[in-house]
Amino acid sequence: MSTKETFSINGEALLGKIKEIINEGKASRITISDKHGKELMTFPLSVGLFGVILAPVFAAVGTLAALVTECTITVEREEEDKEDTPKE
Repeated sequence: MSTKETFSINGEALLGKIKEIINEGKASRITISDKHGKELMTFPLSVGLFGVILAPVFAAVGTLAALVTECTITVEREEEDKEDTPKE
């Protein structure tokens, strides 16, 4: 099961927020939309991505940040299955 979290952010802070989300390590997909809801970019994240692989993503997000003034980031996170264990 996954959950979605949405952030409204200005273009200047976009790249920093994307890096913060990736560093948390719990996101499975990030979607960036403009202020009207039109999807501009989406990319999946998998466990174990390295900076070299993410460099083109950061470059694209940086370019996008220069073009938009306001945008929305939607982060999909996979929820961990919590086992119901009896308390002793």
